[in-house]
Amino acid sequence: MFGREHALEMLHRAVEYAGADMAQATLDAGDSSLTRFANSNIHQNVYERNAVLAVKAVMGKRIGYATTNRLDDDAIKNVAELALKIARNSEENPDFVSLPSPKPIPQVESYDERTASYSPEERADAVAQVIAEGRSRDAVASGTLSNGFEESGVVNSLGIEAYQASTQAQLTTVMTSVDGFGYADRVSNQVADLHPIDSAIEAATTSVKSRNPQSIEAGEYDVIMLPYAVAEFLEFLAYLGFGALAVQEGRSFMSGKFGHRITGDNVTIWDDGLDPEGLPRPFDPEGVPKQRIELIVNGIAKAVVYDSYTAFKEDKESTGHGTGGIGTYGPMPVNMFMEPGNSSVEEMIAGTKRGILVTRFHYTNVIHPVLTIITGMTRDGTFLIENGQIVKPLKNLRFTDSILERLSNVESISRDVKRQSISVVPAVKVRGFKFTGVTEF
Repeated sequence: MFGREHALEMLHRAVEYAGADMAQATLDAGDSSLTRFANSNIHQNVYERNAVLAVKAVMGKRIGYATTNRLDDDAIKNVAELALKIARNSEENPDFVSLPSPKPIPQVESYDERTASYSPEERADAVAQVIAEGRSRDAVASGTLSNGFEESGVVNSLGIEAYQASTQAQLTTVMTSVDGFGYADRVSNQVADLHPIDSAIEAATTSVKSRNPQSIEAGEYDVIMLPYAVAEFLEFLAYLGFGALAVQEGRSFMSGKFGHRITGDNVTIWDDGLDPEGLPRPFDPEGVPKQRIELIVNGIAKAVVYDSYTAFKEDKESTGHGTGGIGTYGPMPVNMFMEPGNSSVEEMIAGTKRGILVTRFHYTNVIHPVLTIITGMTRDGTFLIENGQIVKPLKNLRFTDSILERLSNVESISRDVKRQSISVVPAVKVRGFKFTGVTEF
């Protein structure tokens, strides 16, 4: 690990070497380790150490960007000079105003020493627990267990100086029991939060219940979506239209809808990079502190997130949601939360006359971004519900539906939530979910 002092010193050097009207340097460095298992056996351990230093040079309204993963002084000087050369030979961007200016950055706890130093032997012991729990339930285990740390630093010529070290661990488990499948996923800044046995029980139990799946006709059904599926809905909303660039280009579902109802009044979604219940990060890749942004409140479209480029276009301030690089993709929320309700999955099932329980989605793609229509398939646990009880497992179904339409027809929301990669979400029960096809498995 470089540490704060060394990381910032390298970044200051890069900014000075650029010699531009304005310059920004970022560093993303860290170690990542992963243990992969299949057929209830560990078959791969991998370890990676990498560091990427990026320089953005600005000459008037011309911008250049270059990266390197060599960090000796000559390499830092070369990448800074390359960014400047690219800027001088680029076309002007008439909408560019400035790099961001410094603001106070709050402190968050996102680093855990045990997670950073979690060894291959410790990962093997945790995976062994998953495998043993699966075998005890006649299920075969596959998946990955990863851990690592990252250092993020940003310096610019206007005075921004930011640094944060963070850790992350993730356990993904897929269990197979004959022709039944189950899934569980855990992610946290602390490896102690993964609870391998609980994860194994969840996946193995679902796989056993999923044996001998039956076909069902495509059509519209009431659907109970577990948090894995709900998280995918939110991730697509983040990608499709919760960023200001998508609104400015007229391709967001939020365009022209601010102040209007776009979901049911029981749906509230926000983004908060400082909330410890998620995966907190205090600043974005431009060194701007993250703000809590209310995206949808009681069904009403309230706001989107900004980086410095999109904020200056509207005479606003960045909300700390830049995505790094040259900014091509625009800002995006990556610490989303959906407000929980007062129900439980068991209560949702008990209150369903006829419907389907969906564990998660797979191979999901966009059909129409403004209408938020996506298509994909169910996976790893799909069940028919009749008269308040799960009566049989189902073969996977293809769906083609609008996310906002389904969120406009939310009947109930669970009180419990689950942390996923960029969101913390409950389970939800929706009406009229559109299944358009069936599979053979």
